[in-house]
Amino acid sequence: MKRLAVFASGSGSNYEAIAQACADGRIKASVALLVCDKPGAYVLERAKRFGVETLVFNPKAYARKADYEREIADRMDELGIDLVCLAGYMRIVGEELLSRYKGRIINIHPSLLPSFKGAHAVEDAVAYGVKVFGITIHWVDETLDGGKIIAQRAFEYEGGDPDEVHAIGHKIEHQLYIETINKLLDESVS
Repeated sequence: MKRLAVFASGSGSNYEAIAQACADGRIKASVALLVCDKPGAYVLERAKRFGVETLVFNPKAYARKADYEREIADRMDELGIDLVCLAGYMRIVGEELLSRYKGRIINIHPSLLPSFKGAHAVEDAVAYGVKVFGITIHWVDETLDGGKIIAQRAFEYEGGDPDEVHAIGHKIEHQLYIETINKLLDESVS
């Protein structure tokens, strides 16, 4: 069975959607590790409920990004991780992880990339007056939200409330991430 690592920094609704899909067989894999850069984040409670191992770290406790990324990659190597899913992980992946897991790290982003990159994509899109929003899943590379696009799903929204856009987007994210993970795992088997 394929093994996933999920990286998250906050509440972890995408993490839970992935873990639940693995638990009930909708994803033919297991979540072997949750990586979290925020001690005390709610996603850790979600991981505990699923009995998933966690690797929690405070980036400020390390001299360099490469130091904590090496620790993460070493643990993923030990666990035999096949695919890394960033799910609200609010850090840019550095060279250490990219060199060891390139082509095996995906990210979900709350806009139709290449538009509205970065941490405030929804707020930026609302401020711009966008009427068609979306979700993108892409490969992670050295660029900010710039890796090759794997999947996208668009939705219309006429209002001006970023919180509402996030709520609509989360429902789509959960479904699209599960579909995309399955597709990638199927491709890696064939």
